[in-house]
Parts: sequence; C-alpha cells; structure tokens
Amino acid sequence: MKGTSWSAGWGVPGDGRGVIAHAGSVAVRLLADRVGLTETPSRALARRGFVPGHDRGRVLVAIATMLVAGGEAIADIATLRHQEQVLGPVASPATVWRTLDELAETPAKRVAAARAKARARVWGLLPGGLPAARVADTRLPTNLVVLDVDATIMIAHSEKEQAARTFKKTFGYHPIGVWCDNTGELLAARLRPGNAGSNTAADHTQVLTEAIAQIPPAYRKSLLVRVDGAGYSHELLDWLTRLENIGPVAELRSPDQPRHSRRRLLPDEGQHTGQASGA
Repeated sequence: MKGTSWSAGWGVPGDGRGVIAHAGSVAVRLLADRVGLTETPSRALARRGFVPGHDRGRVLVAIATMLVAGGEAIADIATLRHQEQVLGPVASPATVWRTLDELAETPAKRVAAARAKARARVWGLLPGGLPAARVADTRLPTNLVVLDVDATIMIAHSEKEQAARTFKKTFGYHPIGVWCDNTGELLAARLRPGNAGSNTAADHTQVLTEAIAQIPPAYRKSLLVRVDGAGYSHELLDWLTRLENIGPVAELRSPDQPRHSRRRLLPDEGQHTGQASGA
C-alpha cells in the first residue's frame, strides 16, 4: 500500500457538511507525504525481517502533526486518532513510544541523511529559490545561507535524566540548536544537561557540523554563522576559519561605525574564502 493512500479520493468542499476538527492537520500530513518526509524516515528505520503494523515514517509524521496541532504529550496523539475517517489508521500512544525507542537505537547518521534528503527536495521546490535573510533594513545576498546558533533553558518540573541546575538557578536542560535564518528551520539540536556551559566550543562545533550537513550541497558555498556574546569563543572562531566551505563572512558593522560594531550586519565582498570576523 502506498503511504499516501489515506488521502486518495477526498476533497475540500465548502458546503458545511462533514465538518471535522483539526482540519489543518490534514494539510501538514499531506505536505510531509508530497515532499518525501514520510518515506525517507521509513527507509531509515527499516529493519530486516520486521514489518510494523504502523509505518514508522508515518508515525513520526503523526507526532509532528500532533505537535503542530497543539499537542504537548504523547497521549495527545488521540486528537488524530479521532479523525480516522480522514487520516486513516493512526498509531496508539504505545506504538509511538516504541517508534521513539527504535529511533533512539537507529544510527544517528542514517536518520540525519533521511532528513537531509527530504530538505533538499523542499529547498528545490521553493518558489523563487531560497529566500534571502534580512538584518534590520538590509537584504543579504540571496546565495548567503545564515546559520544562527543559540542555547536556551528548558525547565524540568521533576527529576529527569540529565536534568540539572542551570546558570539561571532553575532546574532542567540547556540544549543548543542551529536555525537557518533564510527559512526559519531548525537544522540541528543537541540536548545538554542544565549545567552545560554557554560558550562550550565543542558543543558549538558539533551542532554546527550536524547543521551544515543538513544544508543541500549546492547551498554550502557561502555560509554566515551568527553567535551571540554568550556563545562566542576563540576556539569556535578558529574552527570556523578552518572550514573550507565557508564563503564570504559578513562583519558586524555599519557605514558610520568602526569594524565589529554590533548595530548592523553588512556583507564584505573583499573577504576571501575561509576568512571569518565578528565581535
């Protein structure tokens, strides 16, 4: 059976009959099917001699759809299970748990490759190509992919694995992630204990390596990495300088301010491949 068979034969009428809740979930799930985001994880999680009752790629898409619809816990998958006439069979909470366990046991590189393949297809379908990132009133070059690195605090309200006291005197986690400013996508993230440092270079380089691998090869020629003051370190800057696929790197400055001003970000065409600068 094809993964998109659930959507065959139905349309979207405007006569007010057959109204369903969470109708927007249908569009999210159908989009995942059309761009390959259902199929690629299915192949990554496939095991020889094991045929699951619920396709694992379909289960992961259902989890994402549930979160988009406002779900906060695995049990909230029931909001989709109530729409079986529209969505077809949806995995139970127990099956979701099993899928996540299998995901944890699957080599990370295989899962990352599946995500990168789906992302390459999506970027190739973007009308007009990759959107240009903007800084203040400045439109950056369209071929410049901007990566934002940042860490944040996640509160844990009970004892959990790796949860610890944070620098803000709370309790929980201190994950770090990389977002593509051009598209708003979260490219990579690492879960860290609450007491993890804000400027630990090893964590920054690891998550940046994973994020760059998520960018389609054709877009890796010109990258700009932005890090706030809390995450900046000389080790990170040295690592960025050594990267061979880093193109022109913008400087933090404005026309009436000296170099390294934090007011504005403007590209400097005079820089050469491999050079980096920043405040």
